[in-house]
Amino acid sequence: MTKPLDIVFFGLSLSSSWGNGHATTFRALIRGLNKAGHRVLFLERDTPWYASRRDLPAPDFCDLVHYDDPLAITQKYASRLREADAVIIGSYVPDGVAVVDAVNALGPKRFCFYDIDTPVTMAKLDRHEEDYLAARQICLFDIYFSFTGGETLKRLERHYGARKAAALYCSVDAERYQSSAQPIRWDLGYLGTYSPDRQPKLEELLIEPARQLPHMHFVVAGPQYPETIIWPDNVERIDHLPPEDHPEFYSRQRFTLNVTRADMVAAGWSPSVRLFEAAACGTPIISDYWRGLSELLPEDEAVIIAQGTAGVVKALTGIDETKRTAISTAAKSRIVNDHTGETRAAELEAYLDGISPRRSGTARRANLTQTRENDYADTKSTY
Repeated sequence: MTKPLDIVFFGLSLSSSWGNGHATTFRALIRGLNKAGHRVLFLERDTPWYASRRDLPAPDFCDLVHYDDPLAITQKYASRLREADAVIIGSYVPDGVAVVDAVNALGPKRFCFYDIDTPVTMAKLDRHEEDYLAARQICLFDIYFSFTGGETLKRLERHYGARKAAALYCSVDAERYQSSAQPIRWDLGYLGTYSPDRQPKLEELLIEPARQLPHMHFVVAGPQYPETIIWPDNVERIDHLPPEDHPEFYSRQRFTLNVTRADMVAAGWSPSVRLFEAAACGTPIISDYWRGLSELLPEDEAVIIAQGTAGVVKALTGIDETKRTAISTAAKSRIVNDHTGETRAAELEAYLDGISPRRSGTARRANLTQTRENDYADTKSTY
């Protein structure tokens, strides 16, 4: 595009990274948009659990507005929403169904959805749970941007009626995520909010190796872990780690662990922002397996794919410093070349450039016939 864009986001959170991976994803993307000269307004519901834990209350790369009433905010910013080059609604926005309907009624020029939880969203829709997105709304969007790529994109179009589905992976701010060059403190660490479906993998790939390697040091950072969990003595716990402390945290690990939610594993092609952050900091990654990982980071060249507890123990005790450095260097090269906020912003700009803007004020009506159950039957077996 020849002129700077005006983009409005409705997102779960930009101001607080507590208990969610949305904030860091939005920050890297919007910083990239800002560096390219684009104007961004981010609208965030004012929720008490984020309000008390804001680590970015006043970003210098966009305008951030908190609101209480989703319908009132769409009316307050009605003119901006109509005239903006694009309005993008994120997943898990509180009262998201009402927000989507209200914005669509204003007739934005380009209307998009950014799903940072695509497999979770699809599983919810299949259970007829529509707390932040209704199935009837998917065809309203010009593009359905998905955190997940691969075959999921075809399923979004064929079964759910998306006009166009495109992968827009998370990214990393490479200027902020670099090695702190501090001494190694932990042999293996993990950063992530507690999730019941991830916990068995964390037990298998970090807690049990810690029991078997009592002379080594481990760390788990993230909130909401139940007090009933019994941590080995050599596992340090950090309740919450703000993004500005992530680079030092990764830099002080010999290896970092990536554990993926079950819905993401089933879908494949769902890289976590933690993969990108750790790689940018030069920390080699031990990860569980999911389809598409080796396309992003080739196995044994840029990532170690864990084969149970024994595989983690083998990696921690058998990989020498030369191999460890080679793995981290290969991963960092791939991530800083292809997965920064700047590259993701350029991808978003290119996608938006391919959409012919609607006349401002023209709402789009849902066409439920675009959802075809027989197409779903064709794709279900490969999901």
